[in-house]
Amino acid sequence: MVQHCVRRLQPLSLKTALCPPANQSRMEASFGPTFSTVAAGAKGSTHRRTPSSSSTLTYSPRDDDDMPPIGTPRRSDSAISIRSLHSESNMSLRSTFSLHEEEEDTEPQVFAEQPSVKLCCQLCCNVFKDPVITTCGHTQKLRRTLGNVPSPPDKCPVDTAKLTVVVNNIAVAEQIGELFIHCKYGCRATPASAAAVDPLGCPFTIKLTSRMEHEVSCDYRPVRCPNNPSCPPLLTKHLEAHLKECEHIKCPHSKYGCTFIGNQDTYETHLEVCKFEGLKEFLQQTDDRFHEMQLTLSQKDQDIAFLRSMLGKLSEKLDQLEKNLELKFDVLDENQSKLSEDLMEFRRDASMLNVSQTEGDMSSYDPQQIFKCKGTFVGHQGPVWCLCVYSTGDLSIYIYGVWDTCTTYKCQKTLEGHDGIVLALCIQGNRLYSGSADCTIIVWDIQTLQKVNTIRAHDNPVCTLVSSHNMLFSGSLKAIKVWDIVGTELKLKKELTGLNHWVRALVASQNHLYSGSYQTIKIWDIRSLDCVHVLQTSGGSVYSIAVTNHHIVCGTYENLIHVWDIDTKEQVRTLTGHVGTVYALAVISTPDQTKVFSASYDRSLRVWSMDNMICTQTLLRHQGSVTALAVSRGRLFSGAVDSTVKVWTC
Repeated sequence: MVQHCVRRLQPLSLKTALCPPANQSRMEASFGPTFSTVAAGAKGSTHRRTPSSSSTLTYSPRDDDDMPPIGTPRRSDSAISIRSLHSESNMSLRSTFSLHEEEEDTEPQVFAEQPSVKLCCQLCCNVFKDPVITTCGHTQKLRRTLGNVPSPPDKCPVDTAKLTVVVNNIAVAEQIGELFIHCKYGCRATPASAAAVDPLGCPFTIKLTSRMEHEVSCDYRPVRCPNNPSCPPLLTKHLEAHLKECEHIKCPHSKYGCTFIGNQDTYETHLEVCKFEGLKEFLQQTDDRFHEMQLTLSQKDQDIAFLRSMLGKLSEKLDQLEKNLELKFDVLDENQSKLSEDLMEFRRDASMLNVSQTEGDMSSYDPQQIFKCKGTFVGHQGPVWCLCVYSTGDLSIYIYGVWDTCTTYKCQKTLEGHDGIVLALCIQGNRLYSGSADCTIIVWDIQTLQKVNTIRAHDNPVCTLVSSHNMLFSGSLKAIKVWDIVGTELKLKKELTGLNHWVRALVASQNHLYSGSYQTIKIWDIRSLDCVHVLQTSGGSVYSIAVTNHHIVCGTYENLIHVWDIDTKEQVRTLTGHVGTVYALAVISTPDQTKVFSASYDRSLRVWSMDNMICTQTLLRHQGSVTALAVSRGRLFSGAVDSTVKVWTC
């Protein structure tokens, strides 16, 4: 391989006659007039001292038998300065070729012997760096800085042939690695931006492949005093002597607070009286213990990072399981619906076969109603805390979002105006009223969906709103305010007091207002605004109230649903099943039956038959707490902390 690579060098020398005339003067200016007849450097020791002026070096060229030997000039004149050469010992072997300009080594190098012309680029006259052989037979640099020399980027700069790399020129790379250069600590800069040998510097010349190894341990390498950075720069060979005379030696216990600074003599005397010297074993043990604690802390940090990553994976797996569960619920709903249809068909067939016996029973049969999720409204960036429905236009309005739930099922507009989260919504006529944590009530025109008024309603967040008899009722901390609706204005009529906690639930039914606070439901006469009855509950604060034709229903903080007879005001049942706060209640009534829907912190909705007070269905589709319910045209809308609103139909 080596003979093959060297043999491929012959076309370079013969074809270009060593160097084109245009570049001959540049080479002579850099390397001297005899540059074109210099052979490759001889192999020998890794580094050596620079020969004296009387010594003569003889070369044995590999393929240059016609080249005569040359004598080595004086040391100060024999060095050849080249700025764009290797600064590393290993010769990278690349398999691709690029003429894009790359950053060259900026550290000047001074050769002790003149390099052979075969080791230099024909274009820039610098020694090859990462040499490769191309299909045209020339050796090129794998990385080249062209400067102002014009050359097509994909063509050979010698014969303009298309460039394609054949193989790395290992032979040339090895010859370049055997060249001797002066240690950089034996060179000095000159006004000509080159470098020259410094007679006071390092006297060694080393092979290019061993340069880094030598310069790391060179006696002429500049160093700083380890005791005081303000000491003048030193050479490595003078460091030991300097340390014996240095006046800035610190006590080894300075990190513990010892302030001693002196020379070697006073240092030894100081150690005999230093108060920290007697504690050095204890201090060392403390340092070791501190180091162990740091390692332990680092290990704990790694363990925490690992646990966090595992938690993230578990969370992803849980999300996937929830998605699979949701798909299974869809299948279950579909199967349940089919079973209900089959049951109805079976009953119908049985009725036809045995009309005389079963006609009465079958006529009164009402198959179990199954509610299914028919769609999801998405778009909000935060929880949906309240819902209301504008019945005439069938628009669902919640948290600033106005949605068409009749035809397009798209968001019509986003209402913006509050500085806090919206906690309550209410519609009276063609006006929408919104209550917020910013303690205000905003009046909106439903036809134009524009804000028409803002009222500073309470000193605390407005938790709930309800309207009746052309009045608006707003609930907050220990207070209910009654407002007369006059156009777009709200005139404060009265403030209802005597409440023991937050008023989170208000319902107006016929001539009564029902308010819920801590373990109490108060019933108010809407005309006189007097409290006419008080219902005591258990289970903490009342979060939701619903009123049917026969019952008063409330949901509490402690997962319970209490039911009272609306006429006798006697509690008739406590419904259990939820495992979280019951945030909202809604009613769907038909001539045959009444159903109450409950929404809870446990992410579920439950359907309760008020005929027998049992739960007939549990709806699980939300990914967060269900916080709001609204009913329109037999459809149920549910809003949740997962930022979605789902539509349920029977």
